Amino acid sequence: MYSTDASEGVCRLRADRRVRWLSSGWRGGFRGARAAYNVGVPEGWPEVDLDEYGRSRRERAGFDAPGPTLFTGVDARHARGARLGGVVCLATAGVSNPAALPMEPRRTAEATVRAAPIDPPDASSDASPADEPPGTVNVLLGAETPLTDGALASLLGVVVEAKTAALLAETGFPGTTTDAAAVGCPPGDDPDPFAGSATAVGGAARACVREAVRASLASRYAEDGWELPGTVAAAEYGVVTDERAAVFELE
Repeated sequence: MYSTDASEGVCRLRADRRVRWLSSGWRGGFRGARAAYNVGVPEGWPEVDLDEYGRSRRERAGFDAPGPTLFTGVDARHARGARLGGVVCLATAGVSNPAALPMEPRRTAEATVRAAPIDPPDASSDASPADEPPGTVNVLLGAETPLTDGALASLLGVVVEAKTAALLAETGFPGTTTDAAAVGCPPGDDPDPFAGSATAVGGAARACVREAVRASLASRYAEDGWELPGTVAAAEYGVVTDERAAVFELE
């Protein structure tokens, strides 16, 4: 039901019919469309009209159908897809702007979250962090199972959870400051009301996201010569949530 392709720095997840999408990206929310997109943006990208920019990039790539659009600093050649059980995922992953969430806030100002290397690049590489374009982790995922709006929202949560688990395992960070995802499914007369991790569609989504995110990370870092940041302080961009919230009991 779904196909994937890329052109002129734009990745597309295309359905053979109109599907219902839920996106956490620009102009997010529910939307009916035949495709969803992940648009690569250049380094030093200025503020632009995102609607117009996304449209012009889709048209330049030869993709005329409108749809949910995510934006990323990761080059489209590092996009990776995965399929399982009626689910298709397309991901791009970069962590130049990590968002750390230390479990013991304010123990250190530099968030000493260590990154686990993915086959470290050759030490002879002359690439430096300053040369690396900003990254983010974007996921497009399509399911063949008709879902209610609530179940589609659950599926989005499953996708984000799987992305977080994959990133923690590979980098030590749960995400970046600009992560986004879009999930879609076809309409149906009897949509499934559940799409959590224990369902067939949820389990397939978790596996697809894990494989696609890890493969994209490996492509961008191990194969392209960049180094994963070991801490937020070592990254070009990033944030550390080291505040403590007040905990209370219900009366």
